[in-house]
This record gives sequence, structure tokens and C-alpha cells, in this order.
Amino acid sequence: MSRRTLVTVVLVLGVVALFAVPLLLDGGTSEFAGADSQATEAIEETGYTPWFESLFSPSSSEVESGLFALQAALGGGVLGYVVGRLRGRRAAARAPEPAENP
Repeated sequence: MSRRTLVTVVLVLGVVALFAVPLLLDGGTSEFAGADSQATEAIEETGYTPWFESLFSPSSSEVESGLFALQAALGGGVLGYVVGRLRGRRAAARAPEPAENP
């Protein structure tokens, strides 16, 4: 095993450990709450009433998660297309033009 392979394996194991150790130590007993829910609770405690209601409210959290994933996928696709297009333009500008044969 080469030194480069060993370093790669150690780094991958380190990253896995960074995610696995906290989950194993916790044992699934903590309740994870996002900043959105905490902010919503803090705002509702002040007596704030919204100006308007949402046009569309998903019926379940699975639908909401699916719509968010769809939005992320579309954004990633657009970003990938734009970056690929710009890279293609740069490659085309650097390539020498072929000589014409008489």
C-alpha cells in the first residue's frame, strides 16, 4: 500500500468518524430542532400575526421535503449547466482554429 493510498484511507475514516461518533455517543436521545422552528416559536411568543397566508401549504412533511429536494435538484442542474457552458466557451476560445485546405 502506497503512502498516498494510506493517507486517503485515513482521511476517509476520519470523516466517517466525525459523523459516526456523535451519533453513537448520543444514542438517539436528543431532540434535534432546527433554527426555523426556534425562530417561529420566538416570533409567535411576541404576539405577531402574519400579513397573509401561504398560497400552498404541503399536507405532510414528506411532501415538503420532496419539494425542497426537487428545488435543490433544479438549482443544481441550472448551476451545472451554466458552469459547463462557461467552461466550454473558455475551451473553445483557447483552441486553435483549423487551417483551411484549398
